[in-house]
Amino acid sequence: MAVETPNLFPPLDFEKEMKRWKHVFQVLNEPEPKIGHTPRNEVWKKNKSVLWHYPAKQKKYAIPLFFVYSLFNKPYILDIAPKASVIEGLTNRGYEVYLLDWGEPGFEDKNIGLDTYIQKYLRTAVKRALRHSGAEEITLVGYCLGGTIASIYASIAEEPIKNLIVATVPIDFSTIVGPDKWAEGLKDGTINVDRFIDVFGVVPPAYVEGMFRAVSAPIYFSNYTMLLNRAHDSRYVDKWRRMNKWTTDQVPFAGEAFRQLSNDLFKENKLVKGELMIGDKNANLKNIKANMLVVSSSNDNLVLEPQSLPIMDLISSEDKTYKLVEAGHVSLALTGLFAVVVDEWAASRSNPL
Repeated sequence: MAVETPNLFPPLDFEKEMKRWKHVFQVLNEPEPKIGHTPRNEVWKKNKSVLWHYPAKQKKYAIPLFFVYSLFNKPYILDIAPKASVIEGLTNRGYEVYLLDWGEPGFEDKNIGLDTYIQKYLRTAVKRALRHSGAEEITLVGYCLGGTIASIYASIAEEPIKNLIVATVPIDFSTIVGPDKWAEGLKDGTINVDRFIDVFGVVPPAYVEGMFRAVSAPIYFSNYTMLLNRAHDSRYVDKWRRMNKWTTDQVPFAGEAFRQLSNDLFKENKLVKGELMIGDKNANLKNIKANMLVVSSSNDNLVLEPQSLPIMDLISSEDKTYKLVEAGHVSLALTGLFAVVVDEWAASRSNPL
């Protein structure tokens, strides 16, 4: 008796596939989407960095929020689209919001280190935000590497920081996401960051993007597969285009800051050990006494939970909360969910009016 062979490959619907690829071609060739919708005004500027103020729609809290973002990416992921913007969500909830945009360093900025960014840029910007808002205290909100920088600053700050919120934050660098050979090379000196910085001065954007591609592959590339499958869905395409713009819109990284990041944090893990020096000050996390919220994402493929958790035991805060949310490293901000998480915790700690 003859046995029918199952058809493992369904017949190709040529017309459907032509429409699919036509949609993809249109998406990839449309003008870039507009980002940064929330009304703002410039408060202060130093070199390439700008301090932005986003007024509350109806002010409900005396203590403003001050956002510190990563040096690797542009901060507009926090204001990516209407109704999905973290900053818009918080201003709608009654918070005055400030954001320090680090800008794009040029070759002339190659000698700017973490100590300069923290002491000359971040500290001054916080002072300006306090003066501009008329507030007596402030809430620092750090995302990703911005959370690391905010934590370092909080450990040496003389300014009145009432609350410190960090999300998807790398603190313990004994675990490094990415190829094992990278981690080994950084720790044993096979990968010589010093020579690289001496040659380039600043880390070019293409190298930054390449690093993230290597760390997050194959996830980094799967978005194109999703676009191919859902190019007919206008709502999905709008989100995809905004996310893709941000992902590929990398910034240069000031050479001296990258040198310190690689040697002091990636290689020596000095922040966890309490040995990190910022200028002549010891940035020991035990100096942090502000109310603390630490947020991790369960689906984060860039900053793992074990990299964030140690800060809970290293700080001296009496009021400290750890929260694990169901989100990814970027989707926590991209969907606006982070605004909800911040508000739930900060509302009672921001001196309601």
